[in-house]
Formats: sequence, C-alpha cells, structure tokens
Amino acid sequence: MNEFHGTATTHVDRAPEVVFDLITDPSRLPEWNAAIEKVVDQPAALAEGAEWTVAMHPPRMPRWGSISNVTTIDRRGLRFAYETRNADGNPSRVVWSWSIDPTSSGCDVTVTWTCRLETFDRRHFGGPMRKRQLAREVPNSLAALATVAAE
Repeated sequence: MNEFHGTATTHVDRAPEVVFDLITDPSRLPEWNAAIEKVVDQPAALAEGAEWTVAMHPPRMPRWGSISNVTTIDRRGLRFAYETRNADGNPSRVVWSWSIDPTSSGCDVTVTWTCRLETFDRRHFGGPMRKRQLAREVPNSLAALATVAAE
C-alpha cells in the first residue's frame, strides 16, 4: 500500500466560525482528539507555512512526535488544510483537509485525509494498521469536537 484515504463528517450545533476557531487552535487539539497526548510547540498565530508539534499516543500504540504544517487557512471560506509528518524524519505524510458547511442548525464538519506511505515499513506494517485506526479515531474525534464546541 502506497497511499490510503479517508473521510468523515459530523454535524455541530454551533456557528461555523466557532467551530473553525476551535479546529484551528492547536492548543485545544487534546480536548477533542484522544490520539493527541499534548501540544509540544505551536506558533503564536496560524498562517500558511506555520507549524505546530504534538505528542501522539493513540490507544495501543507507542508515542511519537508529529509535526504539522499549514497549507491552507481560510476563515472566510471555512477551509483549513495541513500536512503532518512524523518528527523522526520519515518521509511519509498525511494531508488533512477540513471544510465547514453552514446549515440551518449549525454546520457540517468534514475532514478528509490522504496518507502517503514512502518507506517499506510504513507501506507494509504501519500504514495498514494506521488506516484501520484512523477509520475509528477520526469519527470519535469529530464526535468529541461537537461536544467541546457545544460547551
């Protein structure tokens, strides 16, 4: 496997701008993403090219550092995208794209991901395992995002 993709959507009963501000605040990631243990480093403000680092610790997995780099941040269009890579220097990458679509009762939040596996170990071992995990983790994170946004 050289690449895999996924997508998940949830409805949030809050204004789209409130949700956008929540997903674009790296300091709040551990509140709604259970795979993120803590934020290690973040910029003063997000802009294209800005980076943040988190300590990942999904259930039944070892810890690792993950560095994210903003590729798109469009508050007016309610779009946000970034690329993550492992802090150990492995060239494999995940591209995350978020869109928020207003509805009459809040907004629909959709996240898509494309994981590009560049090394033998990621293609044959880590990638297939992570694909299964993300299929569970991301919908759980979106449900938690909806709960946090409602507070």
